[in-house]
Amino acid sequence: MAFTPRGLEASFFEVLDQHRAFLLAALKRGGEEPAGGGMSLASSSEVLSSIEKIIQDIVTSLARNEAPAFTIDNRSSWENIKFEDSVGLHMVSHCTTRKIKSDSPKSVKNFALILKILSMIYKLVQSNTYATKRDIYYTDSQLFGNQTVVDNIINDISCMLKVPRRSLHILSTSKGLIAGDLKYLEEDGTKVNCTRATVSIIMYLITDAKFLLIVEKDATFQRLLDDNFCNKMSPCIMVTGKGVPDLNTRLLVKKLWDTFHIPAFTLVDADPHGIEIMCIYKYGSMAMSFEAHNLTVPAIRWLGLLPSDIKRLNIPKGTLIPLTKRDQMKLDSILKRPYITCQPFWRKEMEIMADSKMKAEIQALTFLSSDYLSRVYLPNKLKFGGWI
Repeated sequence: MAFTPRGLEASFFEVLDQHRAFLLAALKRGGEEPAGGGMSLASSSEVLSSIEKIIQDIVTSLARNEAPAFTIDNRSSWENIKFEDSVGLHMVSHCTTRKIKSDSPKSVKNFALILKILSMIYKLVQSNTYATKRDIYYTDSQLFGNQTVVDNIINDISCMLKVPRRSLHILSTSKGLIAGDLKYLEEDGTKVNCTRATVSIIMYLITDAKFLLIVEKDATFQRLLDDNFCNKMSPCIMVTGKGVPDLNTRLLVKKLWDTFHIPAFTLVDADPHGIEIMCIYKYGSMAMSFEAHNLTVPAIRWLGLLPSDIKRLNIPKGTLIPLTKRDQMKLDSILKRPYITCQPFWRKEMEIMADSKMKAEIQALTFLSSDYLSRVYLPNKLKFGGWI
């Protein structure tokens, strides 16, 4: 579709258009769908049948005077994780498992909690109703202890049943935000124009955006909105997961890529935590590796803030922050991950950070001018291909 970008000369997007052409060519060479496939949405009858089979197995074990147990793929072992550049981190087909036994003092409570949540999921699916993870927790907060316990069990059940988490009729409360050149239709038929909107269940997307900017922090996202970045760089889309992204934000980024194949870039702090967040969007996480095909966007590029930018822009040392021991451990951990071998430029940037023993927040750019990020830094990066 040919058009002249609003507010900018068409030539501004020349490098972005070339990058998009490169991404599309790579897709054609590798095939549209990543090797191995992912979890497809399961029908309600399939989910109910899977739960019924688990309960039947428990009854059979009891009839044999055997202690029932749940067998779950081990999501916390790198031995079970495979890396593919076209997918990211995903679980191998034949991985080691762990047992949640009903006769073990260490796991009997976890066994009971899994059974309880399974029964709740069964009722939700059967009645075609939905609940949030928070709703599940508050059904018996004293029993569960904390929200993390519920979150982990729901992920274990999703992995055990081999269905995406959203097929369980359990939703996450969205924390992400989206703005820019995007219109969509919600499930209830509501039409939304994304000037400022929360991430939700969406369908029928419409956009002319030339790029997607994924912003690590809400404060930076709000600053870019205040600077009218989306209008000045129109047509574009901005998304933030407000730190570590929730499932809905990751699903949205994935849907935008699958639907439009527009270049996607991350804007994160030049610190190990920011790099970790970028890696989650691009390659996924160990905890959700069983659903990687539905969540990762390996085409994402690192736009900034790069550690090399700190020296290049002469950002004073007084605005930098020393790496803590925890930062150094996180950085060492990322450098050892399998995807770093195919990202030599990322490695170089992280080595610059390790050598300097300093990190920088995006806000460090305000030393140059209050609007340097939106007026100079991002436009130049996007126009001249300053991503890795």
